[in-house]
Amino acid sequence: MQRRDALRNVAIIAHVDHGKTTLVDQLLRQSGTFRTNEVVDERVMDSNAIERERGITILSKNTAIIYQDVKINIIDTPGHADFGGEVERIMQMVDGVLLLVDAAEGPMPQTRFVLQKALKQGLKPVVVINKVDRPEARVEAVIDEVLDLFIELEADDHQLEFPVVYASAKNGYASLDPGNAGENMAPLFEAILREIPCPVGDTEAGFQLLISNIDYDRYIGRIGIGKIARGTVEKNQPAVLATTNGKELSVKVSNLSTFQGLKRVETETAMAGDIIAVSGIENINIGDTLCDVDKVEALPFNKIDEPTISMNFMVNDSPFAGKDGQYITSRHLKERLEREMLSNVAMRMEELSTECFKIMGRGELHISILIETMRREGYEFAVSRPEVIMKETPEGRMEPVEILYVEVPESHMSSVIEKIGQRKGEMLNMNPTGTGTMKLEFRIPARGLIGYRSEFLTDTKGYGTFHHLFDGYEAYRGEIKNRLRGSLVAHETGAAVAYGIFGAQERGKIFVEPGMEVYEGMVVGESSRLEDIVVNVCRKKQMTNVRASGSDDAMRLVPATIFSLEQSLEFIGDDELVEVTPKQIRLRKKILNKVQRERGQRKTNVS
Repeated sequence: MQRRDALRNVAIIAHVDHGKTTLVDQLLRQSGTFRTNEVVDERVMDSNAIERERGITILSKNTAIIYQDVKINIIDTPGHADFGGEVERIMQMVDGVLLLVDAAEGPMPQTRFVLQKALKQGLKPVVVINKVDRPEARVEAVIDEVLDLFIELEADDHQLEFPVVYASAKNGYASLDPGNAGENMAPLFEAILREIPCPVGDTEAGFQLLISNIDYDRYIGRIGIGKIARGTVEKNQPAVLATTNGKELSVKVSNLSTFQGLKRVETETAMAGDIIAVSGIENINIGDTLCDVDKVEALPFNKIDEPTISMNFMVNDSPFAGKDGQYITSRHLKERLEREMLSNVAMRMEELSTECFKIMGRGELHISILIETMRREGYEFAVSRPEVIMKETPEGRMEPVEILYVEVPESHMSSVIEKIGQRKGEMLNMNPTGTGTMKLEFRIPARGLIGYRSEFLTDTKGYGTFHHLFDGYEAYRGEIKNRLRGSLVAHETGAAVAYGIFGAQERGKIFVEPGMEVYEGMVVGESSRLEDIVVNVCRKKQMTNVRASGSDDAMRLVPATIFSLEQSLEFIGDDELVEVTPKQIRLRKKILNKVQRERGQRKTNVS
């Protein structure tokens, strides 16, 4: 066995918004990866446009820096629970983790999730208490909370002896002393070299590489990324691909790259311990093992948690179909979704018909990011309301359950508890924070969270926060009433006018503005009643010779409510769809014609 003393493989894991990507920024800058005169964006690792807009990491990303002649491969991972599949699979590529914890917030729900995965893999952790410059930082208390979390997750003695580094990623310094700010990131670099084990592998044995990630290039095709478990590989070397379904395919490693800064750099050879990217293998998938032709042995792949939410993607058949999109056919839709399944390991796809595909994922955000990505790429399609994935067992019908962590001002606590109770949630814990807010913990069916976020923000006037984590399956808890109001549905196709909107706004909340094109069956507002109401927002005032002074001036329109994609998915009912195009997000009924819709409703009620 050979030790690779000049190499370290480390992942950065944390709860969402605890500073992972900002920390990687500083490590890249202070290691000399960028030229002194090079202009570099903040959060440079969040290269995806949606990541930059939302301030979250969606995809795990590889980078590499050189510090004191040691190459450090760093993987920046997502912090949001919906992208946990990204975190799980990269654990097999590294030998240690940097666990970031906010100096004020302390360990949060996702901290528990990512740490549990790392400890189960036997990885060595280095704890980084980040944002120590915050006025509300409580460093000593947070370290105690982290230790309690390690004990609760049954860390072994070696893992419990974790080193602690105190840092401010935003200000670019780290220190081993919580009382001293430090000058730069050198203490963290040195902690990585000292504490993270170097890779150990037999470079003379048969080549073996587990594919933990897939990238896609429209010119090159699929690119497999993983850590070499043993042996050495050379460019253009013949190999065998041992697939997850038991097949063995003869292939050739036509291109070989390692990571350097933010780039992939071609290399002629790589050995055990290196994280590499291989291309030129058409059928390569996550979980496959690339082996030496003389020693074919597949490596075990960590089981990824099952999806809990599903949505149907279908061809857009509205009257406005094809106006905005470049890719509008079922063939386009199917090809794009199949390509997503190659790299999105926590997502599943099932073809329901030639024009409808069931997509299963970890949560609403997980699937909505795919929808947003596709519409930006020029795709046009429709999606149904999110549904939870039930399991039928000998004990009966089982549904996914989440642990919900809520922090809310005490003045709004009662309304939050009441609403969660209506959604079949049960309270587990209630703790005051000492700052006028309460931390609440609930156990709630996953379907009880569908459509709750916007209602929660309204109830807490925007001051509340909540996070949730999947916690297993349990017996079905009965029906949950998610929508207490119906929809306002357009009567005819045309352009909405102020006179028609003015008449409709007495019936509820309006979603369209004057001049906006609508069609029959399109949802143009939220009804003030439980049932749907058909309204005519295209209705114009009749032209007559009679005029009353000031009557036109008295017509005041309430500003329209414009939904984001997530809000649209939360709002729609079971008989409604969200029409997604590159330029528009519209809500509509599945059956557009009023007569046909009522006939279908009567049939449903009879059955």
